[in-house]
Amino acid sequence: MRAEEPGTPIERPPSIAAVEKYLHQKIPISVGMGMRVRLATLERVDLWLPLQPNINHEKTVFGGSAAAAATLAAWTLLHLRLAQTGSEAQLVVQRITMEYRKPIEGDFEATCTFSDAQAWGRFRRTLERRGKARLAMTAQLVRAAAGPGASHSGGLCAAFAGEFVALRSGS
Repeated sequence: MRAEEPGTPIERPPSIAAVEKYLHQKIPISVGMGMRVRLATLERVDLWLPLQPNINHEKTVFGGSAAAAATLAAWTLLHLRLAQTGSEAQLVVQRITMEYRKPIEGDFEATCTFSDAQAWGRFRRTLERRGKARLAMTAQLVRAAAGPGASHSGGLCAAFAGEFVALRSGS
């Protein structure tokens, strides 16, 4: 999911199927978690996950699965944005925090949105100048309705805040 040549922007983001295939191939935990991509744009990523492979002893979503899902949503959005610019940067998570507001008692969604053009501009300029840049992202987890194509049915269950670092190849 990179541009043909570094520095050449992609016309539009890849299809949902292409994003899901990429994640399943490159981030194997996404397969084990049963993750499905519902939406993947340069402004928003929605991931749907079933309860069963992510269940804990209380029959709710395991906290580690919730954190992984939120991290994956935020990472995917940044990955798509970097790929759109033709960047060859490696993207890694530096730190995360999770606030669990209520148990997730069924299938769930991890959603990350991004619309801060100024922060994105600073991030890109810093990456270009220094070969390394940081960007803070947020995501949320909500209880999902009855399947990967349905809309969410519950309020906010958990909130994610994370900081990601992009490292330009060769830096």
